[in-house]
Amino acid sequence: MSMIGEYLRLQPAELARALQDPAWALEFAQEIQDTEESDGSPPHEARLFSTHQTWDLLGFLLRRRGFPVDIVHGEEPFTDEDWGYGPPRFLPADRVRVAAETLSRTTYDDLVNGVHHQELQEAGVYPLGWDTPASLDWARDRFSLLTAFFEAAATDGDSILLWLD
Repeated sequence: MSMIGEYLRLQPAELARALQDPAWALEFAQEIQDTEESDGSPPHEARLFSTHQTWDLLGFLLRRRGFPVDIVHGEEPFTDEDWGYGPPRFLPADRVRVAAETLSRTTYDDLVNGVHHQELQEAGVYPLGWDTPASLDWARDRFSLLTAFFEAAATDGDSILLWLD
């Protein structure tokens, strides 16, 4: 089984409801996932986004560069319920805005500059198998799509719920 990074945009009223009723939030996320998988919404229009298995690589690269927001695991507790591989966390709208502004000024080349693929192996970055320099490019497309997702969320004043599924 794979560990997949998941993101759900929540409007202010949805976040308030989700914080009061985490079971509703999980059901809402599943409904959005079913809808968007069938229509193929682009990241700037999507309510749900996945970094697939690149989440840990992105987290490693962002931490290494001192990224100011934890956009892989979230920063605020949401619930103790397990949504796959632990409980979800969230980023309030103000932290989404900081993340989006910083992402818009960050290129993937900035993130991988000076990183040797063996560092990933030594750090135990999921899913392992960092055996060539080309493996560093694995998350390039996901990073640009994640940037578009965060920029759209920030523009709309949304919070983001994050979890590993």
